[in-house]
Amino acid sequence: MLRFFLARVLTAVPALLIIIALAFFLMRLAPGGPFDTERALDPEIAKNLRRIYKLDRPLLEQFWLYLQSLARFDLGPSLHWRDFSVNELFAKALPVSAALGAKAIVLALLIGAALGAAGAMSKGPIGPRLVDGAALVGIALPAFVIAPLLQLAFGLTLHVLPVGGWNDGAWQNQILPVATLALPQIAIVARLMQASLRGALAMPHIRTLRAFGMPRTHVLAHAMRAGFPPVVSYLGLAAANVLTGSVVVETIFGIPGMGRYFVYGALGRDYTLVMGTVIVVAVAVMLFNLLVDLILAWLDPRLRPQSRAG
Repeated sequence: MLRFFLARVLTAVPALLIIIALAFFLMRLAPGGPFDTERALDPEIAKNLRRIYKLDRPLLEQFWLYLQSLARFDLGPSLHWRDFSVNELFAKALPVSAALGAKAIVLALLIGAALGAAGAMSKGPIGPRLVDGAALVGIALPAFVIAPLLQLAFGLTLHVLPVGGWNDGAWQNQILPVATLALPQIAIVARLMQASLRGALAMPHIRTLRAFGMPRTHVLAHAMRAGFPPVVSYLGLAAANVLTGSVVVETIFGIPGMGRYFVYGALGRDYTLVMGTVIVVAVAVMLFNLLVDLILAWLDPRLRPQSRAG
């Protein structure tokens, strides 16, 4: 497993460097700049600002200086919030986004797996069709549609939950954002679990367990181990979807997370802030995919390097 882990890490490093390079040069080559405003700055002031932030250097030199800062885990100063570094901004925003994303993924896994298992174990055609229909609705509705509907229903009509704000992470303020992030993932996990579990229940060894009269829960436990890998494989993509979806969700609900800074950074052409957001999201997705690979290797020994060598 150690060799497997190191191989995955070595594969992720060049991928991360490519992402950093693409984001850096695309940001710099796009028209406009961080000091372009409706009211033009004095040319001398703009020149001094570019010199202070080293934006007057050649592009390749800027990239090399940025890589040197990254090597020290320094994401640089924010060009919009000039009294703060990107590290300081993320120190407050990252825990908020991470908490919302983690809760959304756990909720999607628990509810989606339960719905998929119920559909797969259903004896008639109604259960699977209900799961498929609900999943299609959940997949088709984007976050910017789900969020206002939840706000309208639970905030403005029933008056049981706040429609926005963070309130220092109070659980009432987290329910609607977490539900908005989780609903599409619940739908996908439910469909994946239902399809994979139905295939697992049709395997010869599962049919043998049934023929010997094993309890239904025992049969389901064996089938779940065989049917769970497709769901685990999707969790890496689910993490990416939740992290990118949080940009919209945090903006709609007014949550002080990474999404807000990404929007402000993109609108204000804050190079370092956008770069920092891209890097943090990329690293988070890679780490989650690494965790998924390790879980899959544990579930299926054939995926381990020593098994293939043998």
